[in-house]
Amino acid sequence: MIVFKKIFWLFFRIWFYILVAIPIIILLPLLLISILKESWYPFFFKLARIWARFILIGMGFNVKIDTGQKIDSQKSYMFIANHTSMIDIMLMLTVVKNPFVFVGKAELAKMPLIGFFYKRTSILVDRNNPESRKAVFLRAQRRLNKGLSICIFPEGLVPERSVLLANFKDGAFRLAINHQIPIVPITFADNKARFSYTFFSGSPGKMRVKIHKFIDTKGLSSTDTKQLNTKARTIILRQLNVFHRN
Repeated sequence: MIVFKKIFWLFFRIWFYILVAIPIIILLPLLLISILKESWYPFFFKLARIWARFILIGMGFNVKIDTGQKIDSQKSYMFIANHTSMIDIMLMLTVVKNPFVFVGKAELAKMPLIGFFYKRTSILVDRNNPESRKAVFLRAQRRLNKGLSICIFPEGLVPERSVLLANFKDGAFRLAINHQIPIVPITFADNKARFSYTFFSGSPGKMRVKIHKFIDTKGLSSTDTKQLNTKARTIILRQLNVFHRN
């Protein structure tokens, strides 16, 4: 029985990488055109959403979204979520229709194929470099001025499987306060079970998502960063506990 499970998991992982590559190869000319100008990013975002949805459907992941507050297509937001899986990026692109830009670690730019586009469309940060962290604020400002939103997984690195939710870093909350944009906490319930970083694991099935009521940052200052961090983390952690009981 264990042998059959491992064979399934092996093909499940291989199938994932095939699904990642197929739409990129098919859409390659359009993808290359879409990254020529920063102003064309919304077009790239639409292509990225097609890519993400293709992968989720192909993997047999059935997304169920519970929306606590409607997202205004004309506004900019700071989207945050718990980070548990490689599939988090695809799920975020599927769940959120507003064009947003990922802020993520610079090492991801080294990934084959995906890294090429990630480097040219996302805001990269080297957490060991103070100057890099400062530059993030300027790049985010430029994107927000163009009507885009920002997305950050505030745990930073994906925590161990035994950790339900790691502590949040302050970057997302400093950015949100600095630019006075609402924070949209999002809870991913099943990503770790469906497709964790453990190679021999995972299965098709439902992927529950909760979009929480927004957290307003108007009038807040840098001194409120820690409080905002704790509030957002508490919202996501409570929902994770609810999901795990059901």
